[in-house]
Amino acid sequence: MKKFQLGEFEEIVMLTVGVLHGDAYGVSIKKEIEERLDRSVSVGALQSALKRLEDKGYLRSYSGEATQERAGRPKRYFEITAYGKQALEYVRSTRNALWDAIPKVALDVKYLR
Repeated sequence: MKKFQLGEFEEIVMLTVGVLHGDAYGVSIKKEIEERLDRSVSVGALQSALKRLEDKGYLRSYSGEATQERAGRPKRYFEITAYGKQALEYVRSTRNALWDAIPKVALDVKYLR
C-alpha cells in the first residue's frame, strides 16, 4: 500500500471531520477536538491543518448557506475524500500492527522502571 504522510494533529482533524460527518466546519471541528481531547486548539493551527489536508487531497471543502449571524458569509464545510479514507485506514492498520507487535511484557507495569 502507498505511504501516506499524515501528522498527529492532521490525523486528529481528519478523525474529527469524520465524527462530525455533515456538520464539520471550522468552529465545530475546533470545539469537538477541545472537548474530546481536553486540548486547546488555535484557530490558526486548525485552519493551516485543514488547508494542508485539502492540498494533500485528504479533505474537500464546500460552502454552506449564507447566514445572518455570519453577516451573509457561508460556512465552509469539510468532508473526507476517498483518498483521505485510504490514508486513515493506512495509519490505523500501521498503528495496530505496531501495537500487536509489542511483547506483552514490554507494557507490563511490573517491569517498567
